[in-house]
Amino acid sequence: MSEFEPASPAPARHMENPNPVEVTAWKPRVNPWLIAMTVALAAFMEVLDTSIANVALPHIAGTLGASTNEGTWVLTSYLVSNAIVLPLGGWASSVMGRRNFFVFCITIFTIASFLCGAAPTLPMLLIFRIIQGAGGGGMQPMAQAIMADSFEPHKRGQAFALYGLVAVLAPSIGPTLGGWITDNFSWRWIFFINIPVGILAFILVTRMVDDPPWIKADPSKLRHMDYLGLGFLTIAMGGLQIMLDKGEENDWFSSGFIQFFAFLFVGGMISLVVWEWRQKNPLINLKLFRFKNFAICCFLMALVGGVLNANTVLQPQFMQQLLGYNATNAGLALTAGGFALIVMMPLAGIATGKIAARWLAVLGFVMFVVTFRIAADVTTLDMTFSQASWLRVVQMLPLPFCFISITNAAYVGMPREESNQVAGLINFARNIGGSIMIALTNAQVTSRATWHQQHLQSAMQPGSIAFQQHSQALAGFFSGRFGEPNGMAMALANLYAQLNRQAQMQGYQDVYMELSWMSVGLIALAFLLSRNRPGAGPGASALH
Repeated sequence: MSEFEPASPAPARHMENPNPVEVTAWKPRVNPWLIAMTVALAAFMEVLDTSIANVALPHIAGTLGASTNEGTWVLTSYLVSNAIVLPLGGWASSVMGRRNFFVFCITIFTIASFLCGAAPTLPMLLIFRIIQGAGGGGMQPMAQAIMADSFEPHKRGQAFALYGLVAVLAPSIGPTLGGWITDNFSWRWIFFINIPVGILAFILVTRMVDDPPWIKADPSKLRHMDYLGLGFLTIAMGGLQIMLDKGEENDWFSSGFIQFFAFLFVGGMISLVVWEWRQKNPLINLKLFRFKNFAICCFLMALVGGVLNANTVLQPQFMQQLLGYNATNAGLALTAGGFALIVMMPLAGIATGKIAARWLAVLGFVMFVVTFRIAADVTTLDMTFSQASWLRVVQMLPLPFCFISITNAAYVGMPREESNQVAGLINFARNIGGSIMIALTNAQVTSRATWHQQHLQSAMQPGSIAFQQHSQALAGFFSGRFGEPNGMAMALANLYAQLNRQAQMQGYQDVYMELSWMSVGLIALAFLLSRNRPGAGPGASALH
């Protein structure tokens, strides 16, 4: 019995190891943990930039003479280019070598960060953000792939714990750090702080990281680049990100603008899948999805990424909209969750080497069900800062078990020479899942709040004794302060404001309950993961 049983036919012969002896014997010349910390530094810088600019948008728009709606393109432009480059890391590494591609991405990202900070106009800033997003798009998957190949299979879970801290912690602290920098210095410094980090990462990567023997650079592939596949990918990801980022602003599919980009996404994605599946040397190796376990891991990671991002957005958004917190204090309420991650990530990484991925994922999703039920109970208009902090801690506890186990399981049974493609696709799934879930949960909060508002208004009728008593009591209170003519008008306005706050609160509670039911479905999906021996990794058992 092999370590891993793929549920579908093996991919084409080009995925086989050319020299199993050489591959097995290779070890990095530097301590793997030094390599892991080096590449994690670069990845942390990039992941941080996906969220650090959020709270600075009004300042950016005001400084550059743009409207707030125009300022949101600072986020959209970055996300579009980032999403396009994310799945291309495997192909780019085959052209120029993985380390060279990683260093190239760090260089582009760092230079673009300086240009973003120095941008004199919004159009220039958007151009530099596109360049920055393209450079950042290759850093996450390459960091993960380097970690995967630098560690022995039984230690890989611990390495992914470090990567998990990057992927989970950076988006959480981004808004808080961005708000503090913007309030105390200038929005331009949210980009300038990348420069010393980028220079340090460049120096460390060039000195410590080497490509394993199965990563072969072949510059001739650049002459035969799949331009049509790249075009389909650009159309699909551009359509998706613009649709998601601008959907709520434009009332979703009632808008011709959103319908157009939805059509681009669907048409581009279908064309991409059909075209790439038939190519001998595709930009994205979609045939990896013939491995059932990998396909399930990508789907689960998309949902985990969605849950992570939805959590990171919903709680501070609730605190700012309904509890009156500013962006910095709302972000500080998430800080305790970061400390919980620092403790739990290493423990989950160790557990990955001892417990099968399936059972760790099931444990994490069961914890998700519980934490979302708790969130639905705690999310009230009386929630204190302490309760919000503890809620964030509880919400973070399941993530290490889900994130590390699924990431580790994605590599089990896969040929080592495909580690770049695996990393690119699993990160691509996580980011796309995050973007989709943020849009869906925000839209659902609005929808459920509207439903509750209509339901609560039915109780605000002149025939309701409770309504009459409450409104008259308030009218008497306001009349004593502001005069008889304004008393009842102010009472009704106050009651309507309370109704709206109650309706919005119940909208958030409904979404948390819906996420708990989605987590029940994730438990069932986790059982579809193929059984693996803890610590198993890619290699000969991948192909049959």
